Amino acid sequence: MCYGQINQYHTDGTRHGLWEKKFKGTDQIRYTGRFDHGVEVGEFKFYKKGFSTQPSAIKTFSNNGRIADLVYYSQKGTIISKGRLVGRKREGKWLHYHRNSTKIMTEENYKEDLLNGLMTTYYDNGHVAETTEYEKGKKHGKQLVYSVKDVLIKEFTYSNGVLEGSNKFYSGRGVLIIEGNYHNDKKTGVWKYYEGDKLVREKLYK
Repeated sequence: MCYGQINQYHTDGTRHGLWEKKFKGTDQIRYTGRFDHGVEVGEFKFYKKGFSTQPSAIKTFSNNGRIADLVYYSQKGTIISKGRLVGRKREGKWLHYHRNSTKIMTEENYKEDLLNGLMTTYYDNGHVAETTEYEKGKKHGKQLVYSVKDVLIKEFTYSNGVLEGSNKFYSGRGVLIIEGNYHNDKKTGVWKYYEGDKLVREKLYK
């Protein structure tokens, strides 16, 4: 291998040193990064066609290329989302940001590329808009929806991706207005409807 050059191979046949790929038929770089005997090391920068100055994504490799911390950017340089890949699968916490803002829009948790644990969505004022529990990529547990004034307005219960169990709806002031149960994504049993603090109607679902 000749040091100081790009796109070179080691004597063992693996990519080694600095590599650059260009978009076909152009002089614009598509990505640039460094290999060590065929393994990605350190920082790789990726670009969108027509945008040569601001990377659209940066991957920082570690652990012999197995782990990559990934950040996506807008063309203005603001972060769109970021998280970790392990063996090219999403793992742990991933953050997504409001457009052209440093404020978090969604916080997700992954296990082997599937949503697992709590997902939280935020209004652009930083207050919680929604929380949803996941297990192996499916909604499993409680989904809570809040108004911009921090009032709980919806409460759903899921099991293995379908509505199952107690569900409640509240007014903008947090007063219960509807409650009932789901089984296998369908309404079941008696659903109750309230006005103020009074029960005004019931409906039976079979």
